[in-house]
Amino acid sequence: MDIQTKIDFLIERVQKQTPNADVDKIRMAYECANAAHAGQKRKNGDPYIIHPVSVAGIIVEMGLDTDSICAGLLHDCMEDTDFQYDQIAEKFGKSVADLVDGVTRLGQLHYSKEQEQMEDLRKMLIAMAKDIRVILIKLADRLHNMRTIQFMTVEKQRSKSLETMEIYAPIAHRLGMQKVKWELEDLSLQRLDPIGYKEIVDGLERQRSEHEEMLERIKKTIGTKLNESGIKNSISARVKHIYSIYRKMYEQNKSIDEIYDICAVRVIVDSVADCYNVLGYVHDLYKPIPGRFKDYISTPKPNGYRSLHTTVIGRSGVPFEVQIRTEEMHKMAEYGVAAHWKYKQHVEKNGSEETYAWIRQLLESQQDTEAEDFIKNIKVDLFSDEVFVFTPRGDVVNLPAGATPIDFAYGIHSAVGNRMTGCKINSKIAPIDYTLQNGDIVEILTSKETHGPKRDWLNMIKTSEARNKIKQWFKKECREENIEQGRTDLDRELRSSLLYNHFMERPEVQANVLKKFGYPSLEELYAAIGYGGITVTKVLNKVRDEVVRARKQEENRQPLTQNRVQGRSESGVIVEDIGNCKVKFARCCTPVPGDDIIGYITRGYGVSVHRKDCVNVKHSSPEDRERWVKVCWDENHIETKERFNTALQISTNDRMGVMNDVLQTLTNNHINVKDFNGKTLSEGYGIINIVIEVTGLSQLDALKKKLRSLRGVINVVRQSM
Repeated sequence: MDIQTKIDFLIERVQKQTPNADVDKIRMAYECANAAHAGQKRKNGDPYIIHPVSVAGIIVEMGLDTDSICAGLLHDCMEDTDFQYDQIAEKFGKSVADLVDGVTRLGQLHYSKEQEQMEDLRKMLIAMAKDIRVILIKLADRLHNMRTIQFMTVEKQRSKSLETMEIYAPIAHRLGMQKVKWELEDLSLQRLDPIGYKEIVDGLERQRSEHEEMLERIKKTIGTKLNESGIKNSISARVKHIYSIYRKMYEQNKSIDEIYDICAVRVIVDSVADCYNVLGYVHDLYKPIPGRFKDYISTPKPNGYRSLHTTVIGRSGVPFEVQIRTEEMHKMAEYGVAAHWKYKQHVEKNGSEETYAWIRQLLESQQDTEAEDFIKNIKVDLFSDEVFVFTPRGDVVNLPAGATPIDFAYGIHSAVGNRMTGCKINSKIAPIDYTLQNGDIVEILTSKETHGPKRDWLNMIKTSEARNKIKQWFKKECREENIEQGRTDLDRELRSSLLYNHFMERPEVQANVLKKFGYPSLEELYAAIGYGGITVTKVLNKVRDEVVRARKQEENRQPLTQNRVQGRSESGVIVEDIGNCKVKFARCCTPVPGDDIIGYITRGYGVSVHRKDCVNVKHSSPEDRERWVKVCWDENHIETKERFNTALQISTNDRMGVMNDVLQTLTNNHINVKDFNGKTLSEGYGIINIVIEVTGLSQLDALKKKLRSLRGVINVVRQSM
């Protein structure tokens, strides 16, 4: 389809779906975008204008207004061309210019640095709070990019798919746009796990005729029953989308052939009363599975989703899901917030502000949060599954899955949380770290006086709202205690990391650390650590960075030999950037001079030296990686011919005399043996384990070569002690 045909088709769809749209304005926006992008090409070689027109087509499908369609056509002009805000505002009005500017400002999400990701997410939330259409246009942009992602490099495909899965699909879900969410998830999965995706597609194709036959039979059975009862209905059936099946396979550790409830039937009726009547008829026709009924009509999801869900067993013994809703509920389920434009042509201001107040609340609760905590909290608050519980009066409170009564208390009011002494769940006393379940009735027990929260509550809670309110209480009420606690925690970690003297005795290091985190004094830093405003790990990492910087500055001012002597250790190993400290050799890899080595800062015993190919180095956690430091052998010290312990395992045939041959070889090469043992294995094999002393890698390699030459010796490898 050429460009002119695409824009004509777009205008035709606009006239059909949105009769009141300003077609002339939309066509003018296309002409401006086409002129601005003249000469630009997409990755597949198509003219770039194909992308904005396709994005506008998705926006039309969402049912958004004229300004949104124009903004979709112009959304890349400010970023990729010379078109400016003022030009767009002059031609199309401030509303369109603001939408284009909002989409442009969202920019590209970064996953390399938490600080950048935090700022991008904040920009996205601010844009959503100002005008929800900004994020709808951005979702349309991302959806078309994902549909054409095959033209990008494999690395770029995976990066974009991960962004989509972690950010855009959950936002579509939070906005109630299930249709967009499902397609984004499936397109992302296809790039992130192509083998798993193909397995599901192939499995569904094998079962396609069986599914179609079963669903047609179910539709006919339910339809006949409802028609006989005089309930006007519309019934559709489908196989669940690929990513939902993928998750089920992963969570249940099953193959596609072992997953049965992958079919769903949707019944649309005229009224809420009919929804419950249909539920009764369905349960008469098919046996319901206990615990699989969900009433989202009386208790809607936070994104506005309303429907009845029940899972029943078909007559062939295969379970399937039935969703029952009205036409209005169905529109909301498909298009979410966009349904306001698609079916009402506008958004009632008050209703919209109330419905999406969660965006502003989320922004407000994250104002003073660190980047790491912001990213973690936003994924809990915005993207996690929900649990619905009740107050004793019957009011519904929705919280993230995994929330506790403490989250519930602070969700009601900070005063309730600060006075909390216990709780009752369904009229029974329960622990405050109890994980709330759907339908629980929660009663918070309080005292007349405000005793405040306990510090260990921070380890029990799930919501950022509760976490921030608890931190604020400690910040305000317990300053002296916070300072003392922060000083104790930081001092302990600095000492165990061998950084205490560097931090306390180097004013420039201390000043740079305080400046980095914005604290005017060391006391304020202690207080922040004490109430949880900043983690000790973050401070420790910054101290280490500043110490390394200071060391490098000293190296530039001093000769290398002088620097090496200052860093010399009696063990024969120099630890760079730390200076004189205790050193021990790791027993897991037994390094000797000549090995490539690396050091690990232990808690309480200096630096542990490992070989770089040690399994504990390769498999260290992200937290541990921050404790690895550069080390090197002190050649002057090694010249003293000090001996180093190392271990070997010798695999042999079960030949008489092989142990004597090994011992004789060690004696002939003047190798001191610290430990020696051997045993016979099954099928005529044996192993000999030895601990020996060597002067370095060259002597060890020569010895291994001689041992391998012995009759009956199969292999010689280094071993942990």
